[in-house]
Amino acid sequence: MAVDAHIHLDQYPDDRRLPLVGRAASAGVEGMVAVSMGFPSFAVLGELASRYPGLILPAYGHHPEQPPLKAEELDRMLAWIRERKHEPFAIGEVGLPYYMRTEAEASGEPFDEAPYLAQLEAFVKLAAELDRPIALHAVYEDADKALDLLERYRVRRAHFHWFKGSEAAVRRIAANRYMISITPDVLYEPEIRELAANVPLELLMTETDGPWPFEGPFSGRETVPEMVLAVAREIASIRGLGEKDTAERLAANAKRFYGIG
Repeated sequence: MAVDAHIHLDQYPDDRRLPLVGRAASAGVEGMVAVSMGFPSFAVLGELASRYPGLILPAYGHHPEQPPLKAEELDRMLAWIRERKHEPFAIGEVGLPYYMRTEAEASGEPFDEAPYLAQLEAFVKLAAELDRPIALHAVYEDADKALDLLERYRVRRAHFHWFKGSEAAVRRIAANRYMISITPDVLYEPEIRELAANVPLELLMTETDGPWPFEGPFSGRETVPEMVLAVAREIASIRGLGEKDTAERLAANAKRFYGIG
């Protein structure tokens, strides 16, 4: 029993998607939140969601670790999403370009964050307007910038995927009852293990961020949704809790947050 709260199904080869989903469901994965990179993702995710209703929830947005949308492109995307307000979906993956920005700064290159902040604000406003969950790529100091926007627009449901950041940011996320998801690197990454140990269990979910590859016991393996089963087991071990109960609680968190099932 598990939910993959963040996976890029559209980034797998065409002939891998259906077998991947089928095998995951057979293994006990009861839900998958399929996030977007941008417009090209939308048709793929919409088709998968219609094929697997209740199992796959699409999330529509523009990933921040790529050039931001031009104003007219952003308006068109927001309008496209609004037109589907009667369908089940989330907003995502959206956020801020931490890795692009820090790489540019390390190389002494200029980096203008303003258009990324404006883009994120537009998606946050949309999430508030439609009262939809929003899946965020916002780590380290970018988490605080995202939280400023979420609080300003009183967003009820925000999900910080693969979160990394300060204790102060974690406290702020918890105070807002926002969610944090844990990836397979909880099996070997001290920073993520500490997070899994200390965030209130009711605010945790599991994810793979597939097809992103992992190290440790997953080195050289394709990232698949059922890896969240191992994530749930490891969280239970870290916290000294029963595996079955912990897995059920983590899955219930994701189902409640995203309205899956």
